[in-house]
Amino acid sequence: MTTLFEPFKLKDVVIRNRIAVPPMCQYMANEGFPTDWHGPHLTGLGRGGAGLVILEATAVSPEGRITPNCLGIWSDAHGEALRPLADAIRSTGAVPGIQLAHAGRKGSANRPWEGDHHIEADDPRGWETIGPSAISFNSAKLPKIPLAMTIADIARVRSDFVKGAVRARDAGFEWLELHFAHGYLGQSFFSSHSNQRTDAYGGSLENRSRFLLETLSAVRKVWPEHLPLAVRFGFVEYDGGDDVHFPEALDIAKQFQANGADFLNVSVGFSTPTAKVPWSPAYLAPVSEIVRRELNMPVGVAWGIGQPALANDILDRQQADLIMVGRPLLANPNWPFRAAQELGVDKPAWTLPAPYAFWLDRYDLTLTQAPR
Repeated sequence: MTTLFEPFKLKDVVIRNRIAVPPMCQYMANEGFPTDWHGPHLTGLGRGGAGLVILEATAVSPEGRITPNCLGIWSDAHGEALRPLADAIRSTGAVPGIQLAHAGRKGSANRPWEGDHHIEADDPRGWETIGPSAISFNSAKLPKIPLAMTIADIARVRSDFVKGAVRARDAGFEWLELHFAHGYLGQSFFSSHSNQRTDAYGGSLENRSRFLLETLSAVRKVWPEHLPLAVRFGFVEYDGGDDVHFPEALDIAKQFQANGADFLNVSVGFSTPTAKVPWSPAYLAPVSEIVRRELNMPVGVAWGIGQPALANDILDRQQADLIMVGRPLLANPNWPFRAAQELGVDKPAWTLPAPYAFWLDRYDLTLTQAPR
């Protein structure tokens, strides 16, 4: 069988293929609650054939949202509202996953199509942001200086992650990912660009890792042992100093593994607006290969993997175990069907429900051939 369509088993979870939908913010929630947008969106992705569908970044507290329209899980009511989404994903044959997140200093922003700039705290839609240090992201869009977190703040947010994990568990999600990447709160503690604390949570690698590892360990205690616990982490910054940053990232990744992480979603730090990311097809695959080899644990990789042959090649080269396909699946939720056709998988319509399979299996999708 083509590797992209081989099942993947981790703990007691079996994913029907190696195609995963990474968390992709939709910015369509209302006070943290899902709206009519979310059910059809997620069901379509699962129905199209993806094996794992991870819910977008879901804030563990109100100030942890990126925008006022982000999903949340900071109350039992929010957890119950997410249950139908987990059920909807599962009904398609995909594994329902969720990403718990805290935006940190990148919070209180408008939606991207509304300007993506900071909303002041005195605006009814905004709030005070927090971070490890009172250092702004330093961009024209996000100039706001966050409040430096106290030890009590750190304990509260850690507890928020734990409570969010309990609610995600009770809502029926089977895959949990902690968002420690992309310049949000977890990455901000790790990165020296954003963390200049002088206490036990800043300075040395051990101290800059403390919040992440404490949070992971606390979540591990409440998340079922038979279900996967993943971490999305920015291994590279592309803003100078990666000769130091990447070895440190590998060190903390080993600590993730020792503290209960079962899977790593390899990504970028995005801690500064000046990062020179080498945007190109599968540019992170060599990074994920090193992480996978050094830690001997399963990893996923995203960014620029829209071609089925490329996705399959990454797996065959053992650079990753899951391929995170984002925007190509937004453009075409039936991307797995197309991938199966291109890779010559026999009867590719197995990924589709019968009404779709019956028709699509009989037509050339280019519409250049008559129906069979």
